[in-house]
Amino acid sequence: MMSRRTAAATVALALTGALSGCVTVHGETAVVPATTKAEAEKVLSKYLSTSNKANRNHDAALAATVERGALGEVNQASLKVARALRPEGAKDFRPLELTDTRFHIPRQAGWPKFFLADATGKGTSGERRVLLAFTRDGIGEPWRASYRAVVDAADVPEFAEDEEGHAVAFPAPDTKSVALAAEPDELSKAYVKQLKDGKGPFADGPYTSGKRENRRKNTNRPTARNEWADQAADSTRYAPFGLYTGKGDALVFFTSHLHTKQTAATGYKPSVLPEVEPLLKGQVKRSLTQTLLLQHAVLVPTADSGDKIDFLYQHTGRISAKGE
Repeated sequence: MMSRRTAAATVALALTGALSGCVTVHGETAVVPATTKAEAEKVLSKYLSTSNKANRNHDAALAATVERGALGEVNQASLKVARALRPEGAKDFRPLELTDTRFHIPRQAGWPKFFLADATGKGTSGERRVLLAFTRDGIGEPWRASYRAVVDAADVPEFAEDEEGHAVAFPAPDTKSVALAAEPDELSKAYVKQLKDGKGPFADGPYTSGKRENRRKNTNRPTARNEWADQAADSTRYAPFGLYTGKGDALVFFTSHLHTKQTAATGYKPSVLPEVEPLLKGQVKRSLTQTLLLQHAVLVPTADSGDKIDFLYQHTGRISAKGE
C-alpha cells in the first residue's frame, strides 16, 4: 500500500515547481513555510490557555487576542451575551483540551499565511477531531485562530505533502496547480447564489437544498413573515484557507453572512430571546433583524471529476440584532 506521501506525489510535484526561488525573511514574495512545527505548537498552546481563560471568565477582549475572523467575531459576541447573563463567569466551564495533534503547515508566498492544527478533543475517544486554522497578516502580527471545525475523525482527509513534508496550500503558489471545481475566494459567492436560486457547485443536503426548503416552509407564518438574506464575505477580511488532500481535492474553510428579519403581523410582536437582548439595538415593535456569521468547512473536488462540493461542517453564530 502506498504511503500518504507517495499517494500525494502527483499532486505535490505539480504544485511545488516554483518552490526553489530565493527566500526573503518576511516572506512577501518568496515561497516559504508559513511557520515551523515548534512555533505552531507554541501558538496552539497559547491559544488553548488564553481562550479557555476567556471563555471561563466571559472575557471578549481577551478572546480577541487569540481569535479573529468569523470565529473571533462570533465568539466575542457570544462572550458579550454570556457576561450579560452570567457576570460571575462559567463556574461549570469545561476547558478545551487537545491530544494527538497534527500540524499541517504549507509553503506560501505573500500574506496572509495559514497553518492547520488537527487534534482530538479530550474525552471524545478519537471519534471527533477539532480543526483549527491559524492565520496572520504579517511577520510582526500574532497568530490567531480564524476558523474552527469539529468533524468525525473518519471525515478528516489525508493531506497532500511535498517532498519535505509540508502541506500543500490551495491555491498553490505557482501556475501548475491542479484545477478544482472552485477557487477558495469564489466559494462564498457561489454558496450565496445557490441558496438563492438552487443552482451551483454544492451537493444537495441540509446546508443547501435542505436549507432552501426549510426557508420556503417558514417564510409566511400566521403571526409573522420571515426573511433571509445571504451575503458573500469579503475575502480580504475573512480570508478563506485551503489545503490539497492526497486524493487531489481540497479541504477549504470559508465565511458567509446571513441577515434574518422577522416582521410580526398586526397585533403581534416578535419574541426576543434572552441571548439576543445583550446584542440588541433599538426597540422591537414590529420587526427583529439579526446578523449572523457562518463558518464552513468543505471538500472541493477536482474540476474534471464532475463531483459536487461536500460540506464537512457549518457553524452559525449571531453577532448583532436590531429592533424596529
